[in-house]
Amino acid sequence: MENSESVQLSGEIVKDGDSEIVTESAAFVRGEAPQEGEGPPKVDSEVEVLHEKVTKQIIKAGHGEKPSKYSTCFLHYKAWTESTQHKFDDTRQEQRPLEMVLGKEKKQMTGLAIGVSNMKAGERALLHVGWELGYGEEGSFSFPNVPPKADVVYEVELIGFDETKEGKARSDMTVEERIGAADRRKMDGNNLYKEEKLEEAMQQYEMAIAYLGDDFMFQLFGKFRDMALAVKNPCHLNTAACLIKLMRYDEAIAQCSMVLAEDENNVKALYRRGKAKAELGQTDAAREDFQKARKYAPEDKAIAKELRQLAEQDKALYKKQKEIYKGIFGPPPTPKPKEPSSLPIRFWQWLIFIWHSFMALILQLFRRERLKTN
Repeated sequence: MENSESVQLSGEIVKDGDSEIVTESAAFVRGEAPQEGEGPPKVDSEVEVLHEKVTKQIIKAGHGEKPSKYSTCFLHYKAWTESTQHKFDDTRQEQRPLEMVLGKEKKQMTGLAIGVSNMKAGERALLHVGWELGYGEEGSFSFPNVPPKADVVYEVELIGFDETKEGKARSDMTVEERIGAADRRKMDGNNLYKEEKLEEAMQQYEMAIAYLGDDFMFQLFGKFRDMALAVKNPCHLNTAACLIKLMRYDEAIAQCSMVLAEDENNVKALYRRGKAKAELGQTDAAREDFQKARKYAPEDKAIAKELRQLAEQDKALYKKQKEIYKGIFGPPPTPKPKEPSSLPIRFWQWLIFIWHSFMALILQLFRRERLKTN
């Protein structure tokens, strides 16, 4: 996918999805994660009354048409009780978008469904829902925990939707239908990636992964599990490639780690995770991923290039540190030359001569006294 990658590591966007899959019409646009905050966001846009108990304020405009009855919608949302500002649900925290078939939603989601049916794909909005169209007079004491008669505030992002005649939910699809729907989303994402529409591409990959959720994958064995992973893993890897281009490296690492949890020797996942770690300055961890990837793809030029770049960075860092430490401690001190003696050299020579003569005289006297004694 990246120009610097070699044949083994590139081309999955182009080559993925060779088979043609026919599905119903769909809509999607660019989306982005909403900002974190303590409570619901403050929105200044115009309040639109959708129902006596439902109002909407647009945070980010969407694109295209609105979903019709029985559309299968994929959305992320946060939910707060309006009176206490207590957040009781967050699909982004769970990393699992909600699937909602309009007209077949749960009773407590009636107000949310009214809001979603009046949103465009990619739109993000703030919804105020009265308790009558939410969790009702009794509330919920399980999960989520909602007090009785609690009005609810939703921050909703409609990722996208599929128009279907029968309003078939994922749980009602056959294995082949779910894998086929996910594969079609993956191919849509690949086409958007080639057009450099990275956010839109990631939306398609996210919807594809939603069709192949953990609950579904847990039930699959043999060839069906292999078929599903052949769609799901490339979606994670392609998402990682988008995130690297968008410089969202931590998120890219998370996507690659999901693939490595299923396939610990996946070369593309190791390569892209190493690339993201290198960009974050995690040199040792990046080198570990690249070295493991090279073990399974020893001839790959892209991996070799990344390892060379890390080695050059280490060399440059060592040189820089050497210069820094040299500046801190300074050059070694040079010995001072001895100061010349104030007395002339001949004086010292005469002094030594007298000392030797004196010692010779003493020795001679000592020998004479010894002879007399004997």
